[in-house]
Amino acid sequence: MLKTTQKLFRMSSSYLINDSKYSFLKELGLQEKNCGVYDGAWKGSGESVKSICPSNGQVIAEVKYGTASDYDSCVKASQKAWETWADMPIPARGEIVRQIGDALREKLVPLGKLVSAEMGKIIPEGIGEVQEYVDICDYAVGLSRSMSGAIIPSERPGHVLMEKWNPLGVIGVISAFNFPVAVYGWNSAIAMVCGDTVLWKGSETTPLVSIATTKIVVDVLEKNKLPGAIATLCSGRADVGKAMAADPRIKLLSFTGSCEIGNLVGVEVQKRFGKHLLELGGNNALIIDEDADLNMAVQASVFACVGTAGQRCTTTRRLILHKKIAKEFLERLKKSYNKVLPRIGDALDENVLIGPLHTETSVKKYKDTIDQAVKAGGKIEFGGKVLNGPGYFVEPTIISGLPHDSPLVHNECFAPIVYILEANNLKEAISWNNEVNQGLSSSLFTTSIEKMFDWIGPKGSDCGIVNVNIPTNGAEIGGAFGGEKHTGGGRESGSDSWKQYMRRSTITINHTKELPLAQGIKFE
Repeated sequence: MLKTTQKLFRMSSSYLINDSKYSFLKELGLQEKNCGVYDGAWKGSGESVKSICPSNGQVIAEVKYGTASDYDSCVKASQKAWETWADMPIPARGEIVRQIGDALREKLVPLGKLVSAEMGKIIPEGIGEVQEYVDICDYAVGLSRSMSGAIIPSERPGHVLMEKWNPLGVIGVISAFNFPVAVYGWNSAIAMVCGDTVLWKGSETTPLVSIATTKIVVDVLEKNKLPGAIATLCSGRADVGKAMAADPRIKLLSFTGSCEIGNLVGVEVQKRFGKHLLELGGNNALIIDEDADLNMAVQASVFACVGTAGQRCTTTRRLILHKKIAKEFLERLKKSYNKVLPRIGDALDENVLIGPLHTETSVKKYKDTIDQAVKAGGKIEFGGKVLNGPGYFVEPTIISGLPHDSPLVHNECFAPIVYILEANNLKEAISWNNEVNQGLSSSLFTTSIEKMFDWIGPKGSDCGIVNVNIPTNGAEIGGAFGGEKHTGGGRESGSDSWKQYMRRSTITINHTKELPLAQGIKFE
């Protein structure tokens, strides 16, 4: 018995949370063993799982997952909290979200480092992701003072015709590993000012980020003597997500993930006539036209293709080059890749530009995709190797020689692999951009005003994000984020995305003693 106890102690003491390099974890209120469910109190009745750091494959800490019973408790607590939250004036809810933004600012660096440690993106990107949540809080505060309905002219005398927006109730958020803070932030900040309560299921592989973020939000709520269950959390496996999709108490379900799983989620929600917001895959193309500024295009392409180790939904998967500049551009790109190759490493280390892939499974998919590409006749122009040592590191890879409609080119591998395609003209390049199932992000590099407007016009890119002379990735919070076709059609963050978190009522008020009917109908 003593030996078993000593062994368990040695195992837990070797967790990264006890390493001085990771002291920021305890600043966030994390421990060796953490409860992954919050319904007004921290709990967890399910299995214990180990959170792994992809930079070294070591255990960071443990998390106790939730069960079906825990999930039900979260929903009931969210419903009860909504009774209080929905009664607050919208600007008062905005003030709470403002305080959440300030609380995130105070934890900007430690929470950003946690994103780097648990997800694997480099520190500037980890901190930048938390900054996105801060920014959307600021945006939501402004929205709380400006969202409006409408007064519409009525054809009937003595009548007022208007539109009013009201909160939905409890909304669910299922987020992915690659943006474990920002996606929740986009949804929760907007939903909260709209008057909804939020139940969050974070990624199975980034539970510590979900816990730390929820702690920050809940602390603000409790300091204001509000129910902490305005922001509930149920960490868990797919069974929790399935329950959310099938549950009529979840008035809107926001899901971020693969097209395959998103399709299942969308169908399940639709079965109960619920609302869904889907943010799915994006097989994104970046077109370099013959008149492009190649210096700028190369610089943008490096970040677009290898930033976050190719694990953004907006990462460039296809580089469509005009034949006249293809050879020169490719040579320049390979030289730039060579410069970043020595800067692959631990996401928490300074001077690193490319961190690890997120899991061992991701590494296997990377390797399998490259093997398939070579068998299909593709040429490895750069990279193509899994790096030895601890952690899940791979070389950023450029592949040429495959046709634009190859099944491999049309299949998104969530890794730093980009396919080089050569087009005869812009019209052909646009058709290739549009031929894949997904329609998230796209970009064109050109100096021609005419081509820019062709690109953003009705016969241009069919994506939700259509850029000119910038990468496909790195969206701002002020615009609506989302895509078309198999990307799901959902929109999060800015613009009028807030309308998805509310229900619209068309209201007619008769303030006379007469009862005229519309369209001049007489019923006498």
